[in-house]
Amino acid sequence: MGVGNRSLGASQADTSWIEKFFHIRQSGSTVGTELVADVTTFMVMAYIIFVNPSILSFAGIPDLQGLGPGFAPTMAATCLVAGVMTIFMGVYAKYPFALASGMGLNAVVAFQLIVGAKLPWQAAMGVIFLEGVAITVLVVTGFREAVMNAIPMNLKRAIGVGIGLFIFFIGLVDGNLILWGSKDLGTPVALGNFTTGPVLVSIVGLFITIFLMARRVKGALLIGILVSTVAAIIVNAASGYTAWATPGTAVVPTSVLALPDFSTFGQGFNFGVFAKLGVITAVLTIFSLMLSDFFDTMGTVIGIGGQAGWLDKNGQLPRLKRVLLVDSLAAVFGGGASASSATTYIESAAGVGEGGRTGLVSVVVGALFLLAMFFSPIAGVVPSQATAPALIIVGFLMAAGVRDIPFDDFEEGLPALLTIAIMPFTYSITNGIGVGFISYAFIKLVQGKGGQVHWLLWGTAAAFLLYFALPWLKVAFGI
Repeated sequence: MGVGNRSLGASQADTSWIEKFFHIRQSGSTVGTELVADVTTFMVMAYIIFVNPSILSFAGIPDLQGLGPGFAPTMAATCLVAGVMTIFMGVYAKYPFALASGMGLNAVVAFQLIVGAKLPWQAAMGVIFLEGVAITVLVVTGFREAVMNAIPMNLKRAIGVGIGLFIFFIGLVDGNLILWGSKDLGTPVALGNFTTGPVLVSIVGLFITIFLMARRVKGALLIGILVSTVAAIIVNAASGYTAWATPGTAVVPTSVLALPDFSTFGQGFNFGVFAKLGVITAVLTIFSLMLSDFFDTMGTVIGIGGQAGWLDKNGQLPRLKRVLLVDSLAAVFGGGASASSATTYIESAAGVGEGGRTGLVSVVVGALFLLAMFFSPIAGVVPSQATAPALIIVGFLMAAGVRDIPFDDFEEGLPALLTIAIMPFTYSITNGIGVGFISYAFIKLVQGKGGQVHWLLWGTAAAFLLYFALPWLKVAFGI
């Protein structure tokens, strides 16, 4: 009788609606593991809630104030887009991928389109909307998935390792453990100032996280973030709240609730770019953004999919088309909502590193973003130095795939190395993939093995040549 009851209990647990929908046990996870993973993912992504509106509204740049959308409505749009599209990813694609406004693309919108091309911010968001529509068409027709499946296995491995190194590098920079790109350094990279409070927090957090990982403590990354945040609050208070220059960072919030402002929502459905720049320039601008968005997601999906063990023997991800469709629609929604292009985040790897394996992670992360619209002051407490150790560890975990790349084979090893190195050194997944594709196709061509290269890879390499040549073409032809 007792055995029967235990069997019944197990059966009931296995047939709960969460288990039925997400197949958590079948994926080698548990609900508890998924919850730790989703909080970890949200914590390492929460910075976008404040960074995206800061960039798009030109916060802290008095001469550019008023050119972009307001800070408060952009924050609300950022949370809304991230929340809705991340939940959609979890429910439809059933992977633990989280989406939010893409870093890099938001800077292009702000400084290249709004400031450089002098587009009204509504028209700049319209460019994002249009490139999202273009990518969606490529997904629906199967072209985007076909391109991903045409990539040779060693390049796929290199993309995953490159993203791991990129995440590792982001962690070092976010934690101020290294300084990158400052003209005052006399060198492209230098050690950070280890006498400052933020760097001290990063170091303490990193050692705590390493200790927890080495001891195989469950939830090590999340615990490291929380302990580091507490340390940051203490350090900031001890310094008279001067250790962090950004108001509201690493400070106990003075308020908890904040009502969202949706006043700019929908203003990105704007096609003024054609009248402002002309058809040719507008098309080239949309193309360059589309290419970046296209391959950033490709790299992220391959990298995290490889880390989690989801790729098959050919390096293909099951249900890939669903992932790509959600991602492309996120660009459409992000542009229309005036939050810039939303894309799949490489920081999703943090949750996967904690054992997250199903769409339940994405659903909860999305819900946390929606809640953040109302509790944004609390989300602002966590500084980048508190999440940096988690990114460093995740980068290490993703770099493990380097062992499978045949670096003793010139035609396979050199394109792989270029892919891996260019990503962190140029702060761009797209650049790394582009250089890898071009070098791979060129080496095969000069070796008389051009026929071994898939025609889609040839076409993609040609598109990347155009992408890298765009600045020269614009100068040469005055467009």
